[in-house]
Amino acid sequence: MKLHKESKGTIIVASLLFAVIAALAIYFLEMWSLLIIVPLLVIYGLVFWFFRVPNRDILDHTENVIAPVDGKVVMIKEVEETEFLKERAIQVSIFMSPLNVHICRFPVSGNVIYKKYHPGKYLVAWHEKSSTENERTTVAVESMTNHKVVFRQIAGYVARRIVFYCNEGDTAKAGHEFGFIKFGSRMDIFLPLDTEIICKIGDKTKGGIDVIARMKD
Repeated sequence: MKLHKESKGTIIVASLLFAVIAALAIYFLEMWSLLIIVPLLVIYGLVFWFFRVPNRDILDHTENVIAPVDGKVVMIKEVEETEFLKERAIQVSIFMSPLNVHICRFPVSGNVIYKKYHPGKYLVAWHEKSSTENERTTVAVESMTNHKVVFRQIAGYVARRIVFYCNEGDTAKAGHEFGFIKFGSRMDIFLPLDTEIICKIGDKTKGGIDVIARMKD
């Protein structure tokens, strides 16, 4: 298992803080310094754990919609997608805790036809309004089944940095990485109304592996 490229700055800062605090604790507290160093070591380890990149065998998919992130399905409902589709769609929302892998993956294969970054608020990620009011990015892909699929990275109360690497005209491959969100957030996927939804609320998803829906060819 390796570390994600987005980890570099965070790990440098965490390492410096850990070294300084540990040194001060040892100097002033001597043997009692362990009361500070041990919890700090646990937190330091969690920083590395957060940026892990697990090895996953990603298959080729055409009709299947793949879970774009690790997390928990918290919403499945029919909504009006007003930014790009401007029509009714099925919204599937997956919430990521700080302990989940935070790599963001394409849910479908096809071509990237739209992307946009929106500054915004930092409501808790499970809040329904976070989809339209929080800091977020929106990406749309024209799938291999000739459907337009929209998906949105949403920052949460803790997550304060969204990164996405794709550009309009890029080829999207279901299950392959297109971005990253730091420290807890949510991903919304907007699918055609006739999509067969396979997941259900409460399901735990594994990004790039689990099939959450199937579109008609």
